[in-house]
Amino acid sequence: MASEYEIKKQICDIGKRIYDQGMVAANDGNISVKLNDNEFLCTPTGVSKGFMTPEYICKVDANGKVIQANPGFKPSSEIKMHMRVYKNRPDVQAVVHAHPIYATSFAIAGIPLTQPIMPEAVIALGCVPIAEYGTPSTEEIPDAVEKYLQHFDAVLLENHGALTFSDSLINAYHKMESVEFYAKLLFLSRQLGGPKELSKSQVERLYEIRRQFGLSGKHPANLCQNAKNGQPSCHGCGGSCGGNCHGGDVSSDVVAEITKKVLESLGK
Repeated sequence: MASEYEIKKQICDIGKRIYDQGMVAANDGNISVKLNDNEFLCTPTGVSKGFMTPEYICKVDANGKVIQANPGFKPSSEIKMHMRVYKNRPDVQAVVHAHPIYATSFAIAGIPLTQPIMPEAVIALGCVPIAEYGTPSTEEIPDAVEKYLQHFDAVLLENHGALTFSDSLINAYHKMESVEFYAKLLFLSRQLGGPKELSKSQVERLYEIRRQFGLSGKHPANLCQNAKNGQPSCHGCGGSCGGNCHGGDVSSDVVAEITKKVLESLGK
């Protein structure tokens, strides 16, 4: 098991990655990791995520109150949003909030990421809804996000950015990368006349593959009410199924292997 110092270094590394990839500007974004039920590490407010070192990282309790922070550093004001995720999702060990350009553009335009355009996105993410706008640093954002926490592992924040969470920091980061890549492909394909979506039967075959592999996490393949009734699941519904779509939690290596098998089965 990694030491607390090693986890702080990992947070700094992920912070540099999201900064270098243009997912945040200036002091935007925040990252947290769960150590145990009452101890969490998080990035400080007012600091560029691309230039952090371990001594920047703060420790808070389950209520977001400071346990330890070096002079000049205090937790991000968005820690309330992170704590709401941990409270409602005991399986989550890390949360990443960023402002990736394409995904955030969809959030600003009020367009959820629900079109099934590539196997990897269908398998790994499922639907990505938009949580209603809330004022930063208040309880409005946690309240808006909470309704989606039992159904998704990635959420767009209206006029704000994106939030991803998973069973490890690297997986939460990978999910953020996947959301942004999906949004970019969707945006560019729309410039070329619109994406050719996978058919309902193709999506259902992808879902069945996921179910057969027994992948963990929240995903419409497993918990969507439509799927339970033997009907095509919620891709494209934008959450209109009543919140029964569920986002996935899966490593990039597993997604690649499953996608290869799926494409073979589809004759591609």
